[in-house]
Formats: sequence, C-alpha cells, structure tokens
Amino acid sequence: MSALLRIQELRNLEARARAALAPGTLMQRAGCAAAQAVQGWQAGRGAAPTASVLVLCGPGDNGGDGFICATSLQELGYRCICWAPLPSTTADSLAARAKWTQRGGVVLEHLPSTETFDLVVDALLGIGAQRPLGDSFLAALRWVRERDCPILALDVPSGLNADTGAWIGGIAGAPAQRTVTFIADKPGLHTLEGVQACGAVQIEALGLEQAVKESAPAGQLNAPERFAALLHPRPYNCNKGDFGSVAIVGGARGMVGAALLAARAAIRLGAGKVYVECIGAPELSLDWLQPELMCRTEQQLPCVDVLVVGCGLGIDTQARMRLGRVLSHDGPVVFDADALNCFATDTGLSAQLRARPGLTVLTPHPGEAARLLGVDAATVQQDRVTSALHLAQQCRATVVLKGAGTIVAEPSGHFLINPTGSAALASAGTGDVLAGMIGALLGQCADGTAAVCAAVWLHGRAAELFGADLGLTASDIAPVAARALAELRKLHNGGRTP
Repeated sequence: MSALLRIQELRNLEARARAALAPGTLMQRAGCAAAQAVQGWQAGRGAAPTASVLVLCGPGDNGGDGFICATSLQELGYRCICWAPLPSTTADSLAARAKWTQRGGVVLEHLPSTETFDLVVDALLGIGAQRPLGDSFLAALRWVRERDCPILALDVPSGLNADTGAWIGGIAGAPAQRTVTFIADKPGLHTLEGVQACGAVQIEALGLEQAVKESAPAGQLNAPERFAALLHPRPYNCNKGDFGSVAIVGGARGMVGAALLAARAAIRLGAGKVYVECIGAPELSLDWLQPELMCRTEQQLPCVDVLVVGCGLGIDTQARMRLGRVLSHDGPVVFDADALNCFATDTGLSAQLRARPGLTVLTPHPGEAARLLGVDAATVQQDRVTSALHLAQQCRATVVLKGAGTIVAEPSGHFLINPTGSAALASAGTGDVLAGMIGALLGQCADGTAAVCAAVWLHGRAAELFGADLGLTASDIAPVAARALAELRKLHNGGRTP
C-alpha cells in the first residue's frame, strides 16, 4: 500500500532530509526523476526523444525542480524551453536556474503565440501553495489547455491543495494526464478534484523510502493488500453457516427497493444467510428476483452476526423506535442513509450510538456527514479526510465517507483513501449496495477494517469494469464485484482457482 503524507508531515520529513544532505540534493533527484518520467511516458506513446517540451517554472523549489528537469531532458536530446515570468526566490531554485542558463537553456518571460509543444511540464507551484493561482500562472495554464497539450505535473498540479484535493480558492488549474509526486503520495491527489486533476500518479521517493516508513504515516491508499485475509479460497469442507448471517433492516413504505438492493448485494458477496426486514411492508414474504433472501418481520428475525440498518428506513417515529432497538445489538452494525439522518436529529439515539460496544460502521455521503457534524456539505467536501476523521472520533465508529476518493476513517486517526470507482456510481441505490456488501464481508472476516476496505474497493472496481460513465444501475454492481473478488483470489493464489 502507498503511504499518504499530509503537507506538515512532508515538511518535517523534508527538513530532516535537507539537514543530512548536501544543498540541492533533493532538487537534483526530483528534477532527474521527473525527466526520466517524461522519457518513459514519451517512449510509451511512441514519441521520439527529440520531442519539444515546455517547462513552466514558478519562483520556488517546484520551479527549481522544473529547471533541473529541463536540463536533464536537454541532455537526453529533447528540445526544451522554460517559461518563468518571476525571479527564483530560494537558494536551490536559483542554483537550478543558473545551471540551466549556463548550459544555454532558454528562459522565456512571455509564452510564444504560435509555437506548439509535444509536452508541457507543470512546475509552477508545489505543496507549499496557499493562495489561488495568480493571473500570470492562470493565463499560462489556460494557454496550455487551449492548445490541448499533454501535461505532466511535478509534485501536484499547480493550485491543487495536496491535503484536501480542492483547488485553492476554487480557482481551477490545468488537470494533468500524469503527476510525478515526490517523497511520498499525498491525500489530495486521490480525493475530490484531485482524482481527475492528477491523472496517473507516479511516486518518486528521492531516496527517502526508509524515512517515509519510519514516519508511521496515518494515511494509506486502499489496495487489495489491505484485505488479504479475504483473498484466501474457501475450503471445500464448508457450509453456509461458516460465512456469517446478515440482516438488512429498512424498507419503509415506498422504499422497499433500498432494503432489497442491500440484501441482494449481501448474498452476492458471499454472506451465508441473508434476512431482510422491511418495516413498511411486513407482508413481504418473497423477493421474486432473489428468492434466496429470507423475509422476516422484527418479531420473526433471528439473532444474526451482522446488521445493516437504514436503507430506506425512513425518519418517522416507527423508524426511530426500530433504530433504538437495533443499537443494543452486540455484533457489527452498518448504519446507512436514514439511520444517519435519525442520529443527526435525535440526541438520545446519537448518545446510544457512541456507547455501542460492538463494531460500528457509518456510510454517509457528504450531505449526511454534514448533518452529523453540524456543518454544511461544502465544508465537508473542502477537507474530506479531516471531516471523516472528526466524525469517526465523534461517533466512535469506522466512517466510510463516500464520494470521489472514498475515505475510510478510524477513531484512532488512521485513514485510507480508495482509488477505485467512476462517475457511473452517481446513480440511485449504489450506496445501499455498498452497505450490503460491507455487511456481507463483515460476516466473513474478523478484521472489521479489512472487510470495509474490501467492500469499498470492490464496489469501485465494479464501476471501473463496467467501463462507461453512465448506464450502471445499482443492481448491476454486486455481480460484477463478486467476479472481481474471485479474480483477486485467483491472482492471490498463484493463478489457481479455488
């Protein structure tokens, strides 16, 4: 898994490294690594090493990385020009600029009106940027976008907050097709606007791999290694009782479909037995599309290993009373949708939630998270990691903050960002399916966080395998996710099928 370091963590680590290395060492490593990334990208595209490259250089160390990159590319045979409208301001960037000019490198103060380039390197602003893009930088990035030039960003696309993935001040820069990020990966490259702004992310540790490891970062990028316990094949000598029992509680009048979507997802993802209690349709006795499900009223519902509560539950008195009784369940409970809305407006229920001894999982979208935190959705989105961590600590729960780059946050302060998914998931019912998937995997894995991470990763992977950005319905997700899990198990076990 890739470690995710926030800006202050990176600053501390970089300061220690600079104190132990000769001046300019990290910048030299970064610029050379960027040049190698350009060469690898161009080779993959079948481009000649004589391609023309425009490097946009800012006044700080990110611009210095750009000058070193240009110097290295010129040595490799590329035709490079640097654009730098401002003087360099740090010792290392001044030295890098001088090296470029001493070797005959061209520095432009004005962008050419007619010349085109095969590639643009964005080295304007790095992780230290605090203000929105200024007029000259913004005009340069717009110039690049108008010419549809491929962009490789150094460290982060200029103007993007490396912690949050938000464009600083709401001023969007130029999305990159690739980002070469230095020392360690950053949260903002994988959530909110960063998902689309950064393109493919390549990490260059600059020789600081051990230092990153020793820093014990709180953040990680979600990956199958995180849920390896779920990748072992089932033994032949097994039965349905070995894989957990799950009950879905929800389905108020007019919302039965939400509960059924969650239940169908749970059975698809391997739960041994799945019950569904639709509080608004006590007469329901059979799901004709998924007859394996067992429909029960509250009085008929047996003890189960895992509860999934809230899908179509409603927020009326009946829903709140049922939710109150659910909170006494000793095992894992996944709270979704209307259950979260009830907690947001009922202090008694929220107090019971915090007091639960068993594993609690909350799966809010930004609006639901905002109601629980007492803020608005825009505030949640401006710092998704911090919002998810605050909610996890406030509710003593594992929180799955859904969205572009779903966050899995723990009360301990640890978090993961999920890299799978697509815009196709912006469709009704997909959250119900995720809740059911989490419930199913919690019933099959003793490691609760691993089960949650697996469900989130597979949910997003199903959207990727679907391939288009629209047309995916919630009912489509679980079968594709189950096949994705089967493929992971095959790969994990050396290509052997169970």
